[in-house]
Amino acid sequence: MTKYRRIVLAVTLAFLASAGLVTSSLAEVGQVAVVFTKGGFIVGVGGGQGVLTFRGRKYPFTVSGMSVGFTIGASTSKFVGRALNLRSPGDLAGSYAVGGAGGALAAGAGGVQLQNANGVILQLSGPRVGVEASAAVGGVTITMQ
Repeated sequence: MTKYRRIVLAVTLAFLASAGLVTSSLAEVGQVAVVFTKGGFIVGVGGGQGVLTFRGRKYPFTVSGMSVGFTIGASTSKFVGRALNLRSPGDLAGSYAVGGAGGALAAGAGGVQLQNANGVILQLSGPRVGVEASAAVGGVTITMQ
């Protein structure tokens, strides 16, 4: 094979490989605001409400969750951020696994990145108020209203 044909073949294969990536560019980004209250001793439970802003419209949702591990105290977090890889508002719904450690004493800040089975990635951050320490594994479930 000549050098020219190898270059043409390499460019053609690269183009075909990148064509498969085009579908992911159809996904969009939404803005998310959530207020989540959590409390517990060993087993932490929490819940809250939020709003997804997507394509100029607002979609309310509820959040519920539970964690098992070291959890003591109570806190309220006000998260804002982005929902990546959305094709429709319903893609936000589902279960998200959570693992990690955190804490708050009177006031603090927190951040989290989560992903559900639909491929939606939530990148959230914001202040946390309360007294809580945790090193737990759990999950949250988002339900559209």
